Amino acid sequence: MPPVAAANTTPRALHDLTFGELERALVASGLRPLHTRALWRALHRDLTADLGARADFVPPLQRWIAENVGVGRPFFADAPAASADIASSDGLTRKFLLRLNDNQSVETVLMGFTGRHTACLSTQAGCAMGCVFCATGQMGFVRHLRPGEIVAQVRHAQLALQATRQAGLRNLVLMGMGEPLHNYDAVMTALEIISDRRGLNIGPSRITISTVGVVPGILRLAEEKRPYHLAVSLHGATEAERSALVPASRRWPLAELIAACRAYGAETGRRIFFEWTLIEGVNDSAAQAERLAELLAGIDAHVNLIPLNPTGGFAGTPTRSDAAKAFQQVLQAAGFPSTVRQRRGIDVAAGCGQLRAEKTRERPLAAAA
Repeated sequence: MPPVAAANTTPRALHDLTFGELERALVASGLRPLHTRALWRALHRDLTADLGARADFVPPLQRWIAENVGVGRPFFADAPAASADIASSDGLTRKFLLRLNDNQSVETVLMGFTGRHTACLSTQAGCAMGCVFCATGQMGFVRHLRPGEIVAQVRHAQLALQATRQAGLRNLVLMGMGEPLHNYDAVMTALEIISDRRGLNIGPSRITISTVGVVPGILRLAEEKRPYHLAVSLHGATEAERSALVPASRRWPLAELIAACRAYGAETGRRIFFEWTLIEGVNDSAAQAERLAELLAGIDAHVNLIPLNPTGGFAGTPTRSDAAKAFQQVLQAAGFPSTVRQRRGIDVAAGCGQLRAEKTRERPLAAAA
């Protein structure tokens, strides 16, 4: 059985492929479509690392793997190893620094709650948005992640839970390194793979995409009626306040962003989660809460208030608990449900990009090839 691609073709990751794409790859080599389900299950439900060791595969599929998967062959499997694996002192948060094939590193955070776990995924190596309080924004943009590199983070988190005999993943948030809507196509392919019931089977209702406000991506989500939750990072209720914290606001001004959110809500009927990082003396006053309530008037919104995770590149400090409570009370009085998020994993640098930044200072990571 010949390989499905010429020897000089750039190898593809099996984890990059949707079920339909994997089926077409097998059929192109003369296999029957029914073999796709067995290979898909091995990749995305059994989380098999060594496909060649699967004795339960039928001979045609075993031969296809032997001839097409591995070094120098048309396909390979995404299975990044953790160069750092740190658990918080309370045992509820675990952070992995995963090294990719080109020696770039991305972070994945596993957070435990009563009876469930949530994984926070990265979608880029670095980030081009430049949010001043974010460790990833401070490091700049390196490259987009492939779909398989996003899927592999879920695989790694699932295996970590299995190794400690804990309950599996229930929720995913794309709030790690990078801007998901800046890497739109790869992210949507990854989520199609992750939510496929024949594999990882994490349903769209349990997946949240967080954006700093990439307006074209928000409008595209609405037009395509993507079934995932949308979270929008605001951090400021006026153009001046927001652009001081979020440089992307200069490209997509606040008024344009809010208009896109209104269009999204009208098109999808879905509630939008707005993220607000509370920084003492910067954006945590009652007056700013009132401006935020005015800005969101008429939008089906839930506001998540997140005390700042301090980083070495930003001088701000997290707001005090009394100020956070007062901010929340203003929003609730205006009719907006609101949650003050618990700060998780501070002792394991769980804020976006913090662990990678720390490891880079200790030992510079290799640049992309």
